[in-house]
Amino acid sequence: MEIIGMEIAKLLGNQFGTTVAIVAVSTLVFMVLLGKSFINRARNFSVSSEAPPVPKVPGLPLLGNLLQLKEKKPYKTFTQWSEVHGPVYSIQLGSSNLVVLSNSDVAKEAMVTRFSSISTRKLSNALKILTYDKCMVATSDYNEFHKTVKKYILTYLLGSNAQKRNRTIRETMLENVVGCFKTHVKSFPLQAVNFRNIFESELFGLALKQALGRDLQSLFVEELGATLTRKEIFHTLVLDMMEGAIEVDWRDFFPYLKWVPNNKVEANIKKLDLRRMAVMKALIKEHKELNEGRKDMNSYLDFLLSEAKVTETQLAMLLWEPIIESSDTTLISTEWALFELAKDPERQERLYREIQTVCGSDRITEDHLSQLPYLSAVFHETLRKHSPVPIIPIRYVHEDTLIGGYHIPAGTEIIVNLYGCNRNKNQWETPDEWIPERFLDNNKYESNDLFKTMAFGAGKRICAGALQAMLISCTSIGRLVQEFEWKLQSGQEEDIDTVGLTTHKLHPLHAIISSRE
Repeated sequence: MEIIGMEIAKLLGNQFGTTVAIVAVSTLVFMVLLGKSFINRARNFSVSSEAPPVPKVPGLPLLGNLLQLKEKKPYKTFTQWSEVHGPVYSIQLGSSNLVVLSNSDVAKEAMVTRFSSISTRKLSNALKILTYDKCMVATSDYNEFHKTVKKYILTYLLGSNAQKRNRTIRETMLENVVGCFKTHVKSFPLQAVNFRNIFESELFGLALKQALGRDLQSLFVEELGATLTRKEIFHTLVLDMMEGAIEVDWRDFFPYLKWVPNNKVEANIKKLDLRRMAVMKALIKEHKELNEGRKDMNSYLDFLLSEAKVTETQLAMLLWEPIIESSDTTLISTEWALFELAKDPERQERLYREIQTVCGSDRITEDHLSQLPYLSAVFHETLRKHSPVPIIPIRYVHEDTLIGGYHIPAGTEIIVNLYGCNRNKNQWETPDEWIPERFLDNNKYESNDLFKTMAFGAGKRICAGALQAMLISCTSIGRLVQEFEWKLQSGQEEDIDTVGLTTHKLHPLHAIISSRE
């Protein structure tokens, strides 16, 4: 899910203002010559209805509000506009009319109540290439393909029964993480530890074990004529893909100019894809060779090879999806939670005391989570303040509908600004502060964990990996606080910058840890 959110965020950035201005002039000429007036399209947005039209944010001709998005974090700009124009308002980005939702009630209305009218994804040119035009669960439209492949991933990998079956893999991962931190404390007791280096590597190992049945240290890739190290595999399958997914292509804002070449962007994306697919094919080939003759299934790939009726490309994409998604979003929430706890010794101590009361001398496990309300509050407050996906991917409106009492005509595009929903001052007291205690009041907030902040979406398109993310993140936070005391280095309290236009922490968490034994 994070990879899509990153793509949306960067598309709405300001890095291409000059290019857009030039394109706008060319666009005007084309529109006059071809009779495709954007003004006529704008008129369609205000189709008469008994319900009032959505309020508009004033913008420029042709460009609309593109050049107003000067803030490097567009979700912050959307939130500021919501304070002026309300929780439902429309903006114009090039030739696209979009309605932005920055309130939990209207967001749920769009994702749950009105889902049948709003269920089609809109992908950038980069994501169309990288996902083979929606050939994965997270980016596919809500159709038979989506239902089928989501059933696959829930049945063997991410559903409740699958989580019980794969619990040992998660427990092994956490023991490895704790072991690495213990080794650091013994070897470098006064030196800050890089949390991300350890946790990210172990998450990738978990993703590989679930997908392939084993971790690996290297892989020979015939198409590349090279043996890649584990680190190179991680870059190829995860980091490079995330960077490629947020590649800006100005034609995304002017679709009727897609015939204009943009070779540099497309060449870069296709190069990343070629390398990614070469690695995936090598992984599948090696797996078949190692498991030839075996009939038992011990990985998601075994399940896909046995049960899924898909093409070779679809097989590679369905296998790649849980690898990249298991390796990123959980890292973001866990790293921010430990940052906030290290920054706040009193709340860290409160969490530690709760764990000691419930677990005693036993190590915290997934069985204890239901008895640890403050740990749950820490997790959900971190998701609220540091939403791993600040903007839910754009969806199309298929038919005229209503959201928040406003008329939404067919053809409109919908953006759910989760960052704005979770910073709404009418719903959250002091929303810029990290206050886990707010989630201890079950009468005030949603009792359903998945709906507290909608960090995993809502309705039929809710994230398939939500359960696994909560299990890994909560047990990791709890165990690391149970085992170690966390402190920030001097001056790090305000180190809250994020990567580009995402909520991924810019600088890895470097904390001084000491054993509680």
